[in-house]
Amino acid sequence: MKKDTVIDNQEVKNKELIVFDENTCPVTSTMQVLGGKWKPILINAIYFTSPARFGELRRSVKGINQSMLTSQLRELEDDGIISRKIYAEIPPRVEYTLTEFGLTLSPILQSMAKWGNEYRIKKQKV
Repeated sequence: MKKDTVIDNQEVKNKELIVFDENTCPVTSTMQVLGGKWKPILINAIYFTSPARFGELRRSVKGINQSMLTSQLRELEDDGIISRKIYAEIPPRVEYTLTEFGLTLSPILQSMAKWGNEYRIKKQKV
């Protein structure tokens, strides 16, 4: 007999109930860092243009305003994803790079990009 439902196709490996909540779910932890409209775009922009200057990011990330850019960069810095280097010159120069820990997001973002491209192609065919 053909199994047509997701439930039919799932194997019962462990009969213990697995509880998922916002404090223990590792995907939630990831999304707390990557979630939102701007963070993935900023991480991607910094990855491809590193070191990225504030003005470059403001010009290259379409639709973001200065205060949102500032707050998102601060959150990424607080989470240890990017580092901020300030140069003591006039006018002041600030550069952003991904930290070593931030670079570990690369395979995740590449997988997300691949999935996103496939999804867009699928949506265009519908």
